[in-house]
This record gives sequence, structure tokens and C-alpha cells, in this order.
Amino acid sequence: MENKQNEIKIELTPEVAAGHYSNLAVIAHSAGEFFLDFIAVSPNIQQAKVQTRVIMTPENAKNLLFALRDNLTKYESTYGEIERKLPKNPTEGNNGFTA
Repeated sequence: MENKQNEIKIELTPEVAAGHYSNLAVIAHSAGEFFLDFIAVSPNIQQAKVQTRVIMTPENAKNLLFALRDNLTKYESTYGEIERKLPKNPTEGNNGFTA
């Protein structure tokens, strides 16, 4: 019996390829879903809009965690360690990521 891998053809339109800049992510969850809101915050502006919301299952959220960890390890082995910068003001949150 032949082992055929399922291949998914992924289309990336120019509009989606442009992406959205984010320097803040807010993460929340319910029993069945994780919500990741990506936000671009500007200095001295008291309001910011969510640029993109991603909703995923807990299993896919965990897969994302491991994929990010793997990619960060590969990145650091090529470009050096990423220094974690703590916020100057403790009320600023957790490095742009809040749970």
C-alpha cells in the first residue's frame, strides 16, 4: 500500500499577503475556542482597533504554540537570541501580549 500524504494547496491573495502590523495581542478563551486579537497601538493614542481576530480550537492553539516555539528556535540559531524587553511601565501589560 502506498503512503500518500494529503497536500493542501494554499492560496495567498495580494490583499492578505500585505498583512497587518501588530504590536499587541490579546488572548482569551472559552471551553471550546481560543480568541487571538491582534492590535496596532500607537504612542500617545488612547484607543486602538483590533486589526485581525483569529479564532481556533484548543488543539490548534497548542499546535500554534509548538510551531512558534520551533520557528523561534530556528530563528535564534540563525540570527542570535532575541532579547526579551520588559515594559518600562508595569501597567503596560505583558510585552504586548495579554491573557
